[in-house]
Amino acid sequence: MAAKSISKQKSKRVLKPESLMMSYGYKPELSEGAVKCPIFQTSTFVFKNAEEGKAFFEVAYGKRPLGPHEKTGLIYSRINNPDLEILENRLCLWDEAEDGAVFESGMAAITTTVLELLKPGDLLLHSEPIYGGSDHFFKHILEKFGIHSIGFMPNQSKEEIIKLVKSTGKSDRLAMIFIESPANPTNDLIDMKMCVEIAGLFSTKDKKVLTAIDNTFLGPVFSHPLKHGFDLVLYSATKYIGGHSDVIAGACIGSKALLKRVKSFRSIMGTMASPNTGWLLMRSLETLKMRMTLQAENAEKIAAWLNKHPKVEKVYYLGLLKKGDKQYETYKRQCLSPGAMISFDVKGGEKKAFKVLNAMQLIKLAVSLGSTESLAEHPYSMTHAPVNDELKMKMNLTEKMIRLSVGVENYEDIIADIEQALEKI
Repeated sequence: MAAKSISKQKSKRVLKPESLMMSYGYKPELSEGAVKCPIFQTSTFVFKNAEEGKAFFEVAYGKRPLGPHEKTGLIYSRINNPDLEILENRLCLWDEAEDGAVFESGMAAITTTVLELLKPGDLLLHSEPIYGGSDHFFKHILEKFGIHSIGFMPNQSKEEIIKLVKSTGKSDRLAMIFIESPANPTNDLIDMKMCVEIAGLFSTKDKKVLTAIDNTFLGPVFSHPLKHGFDLVLYSATKYIGGHSDVIAGACIGSKALLKRVKSFRSIMGTMASPNTGWLLMRSLETLKMRMTLQAENAEKIAAWLNKHPKVEKVYYLGLLKKGDKQYETYKRQCLSPGAMISFDVKGGEKKAFKVLNAMQLIKLAVSLGSTESLAEHPYSMTHAPVNDELKMKMNLTEKMIRLSVGVENYEDIIADIEQALEKI
């Protein structure tokens, strides 16, 4: 959006996001000519005069709109900071979003956004499975605020989900549909088009049912939910966007109107990211497409190898979907790549899965994902420990499952490490 107009002015060529990640939104002349944006490690900013301070606060707290030639002023790093503003502008480029907000964690992004946009009595419809932290927040924390939630399964049809919502007796209070697609850790896909249609069905002229997605697994490179009609896209920016296991962060992108509310509540909650976090993420965005592309190429080879291994019962990977599979058409319509997340069931239960995990050497036994190093974990007892055990079994999230986040190492070395670990069972 804004990136297109700037690139056209300079060269009449619309630059791709991976090119704009190097310099978009930053003016070296404002920072002693530094080629990269410095860390603005400051809590507060000096006003030129009292009138300027008054004007900045009027805009920041919505007392009046920006004037035609006026820019948002820097006030205090809980409200805005150059590192965060530049980062938020760059994050918007991948999806051509109007605005974005960065948070100190992925859960901070989800909790701040949901609490701002929902109110007591509202109903939240969400997909299953979702990350354990989100699952706990929706099912236990939101209830304390009088916000109800109900989950639906990936294999449920549009008609079944509509019936499910109506069965709650709160269909007139449906306020948001929140999905993870692909789902963590099963890689199940949720049809975005279907969700937008369901939201439209329950919307009225006075109230729009919002659609939000946790797009962490495919990141801003391989999936663009706003183009499929979604209102909000959320990320654990710790994962692919950060990509180096050295920063915790979250992000939310969408329309200016919605992000104005989210950012205002973020300031009150104090869930904004630090200048140092913003600087680290700007660094990582420069290599995001390269990293994700190599990780996806590695994952394709590893998944194919796992799929033929005699000690592997099932592989959960988007690249293995074939014509005739229930989710194949959804994958072709929504995804630009299978990504680099693989889950697989070993033959046996928890004991066998633990043996494999404990035997891995190159691959690190750790939670999180999307980093340059390959990581493996046991979803049933680790990332999804808060999820109801009966529900986990229903979603094929069993004790024999291992989740693998494929890194940028040589794929043959990753395969060799998995092979020697599988030999232990």
